[in-house]
Amino acid sequence: MSETVAPRPDSAVLRKVAFSGLLGTVIEYYDFLLYGTMAAIVFGRLFFPGSDPVVGTIASFGTLAVGYVARPVGGIVFGHFGDRIGRKSMLIFTMTMMGLASVLIGLLPTYSAFGVGAPALLVLLRIVQGVAIGGEWAGATLMVVEHADPRRRGLWNGLLQMGSPLGSVLSTIAVALVTRLPEEQLLSWGWRLPFLFSAVLLGVGLYVRISVTESPLFEQARTAAEKPRIPLVQVLRNPGTFALACAVGIGPFALTALVSTFMITYGKAIGYATSDVVNGVLIVAVMGLVTIPLFSALSDRVGRRAVVLGGAVAIVLLAFPIYALVNAKTVALLFAGMVLGQLIQNAMYAPLGPLLSEMFGTNVRYTGVSLGYQAAALIGGGFTSLFASSVFTASGAPSSTPLAILATACGLVTLVAVWRTGETRGRDLAETTRTRTPVSG
Repeated sequence: MSETVAPRPDSAVLRKVAFSGLLGTVIEYYDFLLYGTMAAIVFGRLFFPGSDPVVGTIASFGTLAVGYVARPVGGIVFGHFGDRIGRKSMLIFTMTMMGLASVLIGLLPTYSAFGVGAPALLVLLRIVQGVAIGGEWAGATLMVVEHADPRRRGLWNGLLQMGSPLGSVLSTIAVALVTRLPEEQLLSWGWRLPFLFSAVLLGVGLYVRISVTESPLFEQARTAAEKPRIPLVQVLRNPGTFALACAVGIGPFALTALVSTFMITYGKAIGYATSDVVNGVLIVAVMGLVTIPLFSALSDRVGRRAVVLGGAVAIVLLAFPIYALVNAKTVALLFAGMVLGQLIQNAMYAPLGPLLSEMFGTNVRYTGVSLGYQAAALIGGGFTSLFASSVFTASGAPSSTPLAILATACGLVTLVAVWRTGETRGRDLAETTRTRTPVSG
């Protein structure tokens, strides 16, 4: 029996969809990574002051973790309505939520002006950010892969995922500029400027996103007889697929937290200037503009599994050498360690969009991809930063050993998961509700 094949739009439509997804991913990563960087630099003093600066740092990273905890909630909520109502409407909503939450963070009073209300509002807005991001990535990814030619899903997804390093570049540049201010000005008003810039990104993103067309595969699935009332229930009926979808992403999210977000705290503790570590973050982000689309396109040729597996093996073997480079306390070797770590992260991260999309049927795909991806973000990104800051500060003298062990362990999780998942490249996305785990081997 012949397969059902969804109609494909022309190249102009696909380019607009990809550009819309790119802008959404830029906003997502700009806002979310900006918070992580500011948590490392100033939030401990502004929102969690106390006699012990270590407590303030842990508390600020705790609010970072809160945002990650909220992401699976957003994945469930927006995944449900994205599978029931449509991808496009949910993406407009998530982009608006994310941008407005970031702007409001830039307008918050600090602890000195508003007392405990200040950190409470910060946590609330961080939760809003997390819920919005929970629905953004999967929706943007699905709009691209469900429009794209099956043979080039990786290529088009790679263009979309350039938003990740581009958002990181923009957030790093914004932080680098404001941290050049005298400390008094940085703490009084300078830290607000990067958050307020989110309003510009939001305006451009909404202008483009409103004009894109709905996913042709979703439109085709509207008339399907087997349309689940609650997509989440359908996804959880096959817990093995969901567990693998989550576990595959844990390694790359952990490396993002360790190489970018927490590296600022660690680098400062062992003697590097903040500006040197921020410059390193900028270098690896710029590198990702090239390597992420290359690795994603490569997955169209050699398979999703081979690319992710290569990155997972690399971090298991090289986690300790990477920190040895950083611990040399030479700026050039710091950059080398960060570049190597981020290159490995890019290999694991780049094929995730098509890989996860090919594991779920159309009528549950938004829910399945959202929940798997965001659960991985919670475990690999949120808890990694919180665990790293807690263990690191509790140990007294700065030590990279627990950080390297953590990177190795998360890499092993991804390695086992992608090995068990098997190859997904080329699978028919026109199927509706069935979730499926390819046979490994």
